[in-house]
Amino acid sequence: MRLISSADPRLWSPVTGSLGFAGRRHRKAAIRMLMAQAAAGAGRESLPGARVGSWLASQAIPFAMRRADGRVLAWTWRAEPELVVAMANVQPLTPQLRTARAMMPMQYDDTEDFPTALGVGEKLMMPVPANPASPPFATYSWDTGTHLITLTAVCGDRERFGTVEPALDELARSIRIATDVTGGESDVLRLPPA
Repeated sequence: MRLISSADPRLWSPVTGSLGFAGRRHRKAAIRMLMAQAAAGAGRESLPGARVGSWLASQAIPFAMRRADGRVLAWTWRAEPELVVAMANVQPLTPQLRTARAMMPMQYDDTEDFPTALGVGEKLMMPVPANPASPPFATYSWDTGTHLITLTAVCGDRERFGTVEPALDELARSIRIATDVTGGESDVLRLPPA
């Protein structure tokens, strides 16, 4: 199963599929932000080797995402790449994954229904996570019966987290499943988003 998206190019810069100098600034900003958040979670200002690590990761991530072949899509906020990083992925819904989801902390039960073309999913906004070092985040998830599709967005600024919520909702609505249907195989014709 592969994912596709018609994310608004005026708001989002795709990290997936950006190789070489194309998208390099946004890739590096996304990686720097995620590494800074990891360091804050560990109670440090920065992780050892963070500069070299972020450069290496910015070179390797496009190739890793290309190998993922549509199972992972990532974006950064175009106007300010350090503000928001969003990543969508699809994974088989194994019994272990179902168990892990059932054992999430109670605060993860504060979801609201979120209908899209993928079906009725769940939306969870965490502007103030339980751990003060953790950044604010939003998670959208859809259970297709065989796979779990999630979109997770991490924001670098608690005070501005609410301002990107409408754009995150639109990004979540743009995600689709790419299916290969040949003529005569099905009564349903699936077209990619316009």
